[in-house]
Amino acid sequence: MLKQPSTFIDFSSNDYLGFAKSEVIFDKTHQFLVDKKIKINGATGSRLLSGNHALYNKVETMLSQFHQSQTATIFNSGYDANLGFFSCVPQRGDIILYDEAIHASIRDGIQLSNAKAFKFKHNNLEDLEEKLLKLTKNNHSCKTKHIEVYVVTESVFSMDGDSPDLATMSQIINRNNAFFIVDEAHALGVFGKNGCGLVQALQLENDVFARIITFGKAIGCHGAAILGSKKLQDFLVNFARSFIYTTGLSPHSVATIKSVYEEMNFQVLHKQKLEENIQFFKSTIEKLGLEKIFISSKSAIHCCVISGNDNVKEISHKLLEKGFDVKAILSPTVKENQERLRFCLHSYNSSEEMYEVLRLLSIFVNEKPITI
Repeated sequence: MLKQPSTFIDFSSNDYLGFAKSEVIFDKTHQFLVDKKIKINGATGSRLLSGNHALYNKVETMLSQFHQSQTATIFNSGYDANLGFFSCVPQRGDIILYDEAIHASIRDGIQLSNAKAFKFKHNNLEDLEEKLLKLTKNNHSCKTKHIEVYVVTESVFSMDGDSPDLATMSQIINRNNAFFIVDEAHALGVFGKNGCGLVQALQLENDVFARIITFGKAIGCHGAAILGSKKLQDFLVNFARSFIYTTGLSPHSVATIKSVYEEMNFQVLHKQKLEENIQFFKSTIEKLGLEKIFISSKSAIHCCVISGNDNVKEISHKLLEKGFDVKAILSPTVKENQERLRFCLHSYNSSEEMYEVLRLLSIFVNEKPITI
């Protein structure tokens, strides 16, 4: 059931830096369009037809420079980017290895691919390496077509808030001559210099074949981009169906991305405040003795595991009655008995709000016996 945005204290949205509500960014975008005399409401067509307005090239150049990538290719959403990449880049006979907790958009893209796909255990590098070694051995003994192997993970997992050891993972993947793909949706704006993401923070940008960045989370607007080589960009433009067969983003949407990145470059207070809030939230979890029921996380996403759909919905409802919007994540979205409350932290959450929501949580969890 679709609901209207709530007026409760926000611990549920992906607007980590508050940019979605920023009047400064809104006014700056509007003024830029007025100054450049860009007074049109839509792109008018797909980017391969009439929709590739000049702002696209300007912003893609800015993105590639900011993210230290050869190219950036803007898609209409993170879903479209993942669908487009995984449905067209891996070819028939190739192999995709994916973390078992990977996002639904990647799973959907994989389902549309002609490649074979196998999952590895969540953030388990031993399991990944074992599967890669087996594939490498089979590849060497294969006398027909050479098989390419693609490994995909997220730098921050949306339903856990945790991260893989990307540096070690990259070494394993490179040793086995596979292609590394990282979805940075929930790391962009949160980690790295000026919010560049975890891949750059770890200086792995040259070891990653493709990065998927999305603008609907911390960036606070709409759209996504795939970062990679010029050869990859040319392939996506000509074969990614979610790129080819859709109307492009409006000039206003693309100009908003530009304004946000300029804000990230010159205004670091939002990110600093978010980092402070993450540390405060984590220390309060420890002070209240709640660490055993929380998944360890350094990101803006913190998940409290409460087994049973009815149990987690009840506590979510009780928090809502106290004015706090904290979403219950139910099975089968997550595994049975791994149901959880998902706390999303923001630069605009106060320490009083964070302490109070965790204080109430500790009371509600202990009010009745709950298997955790």
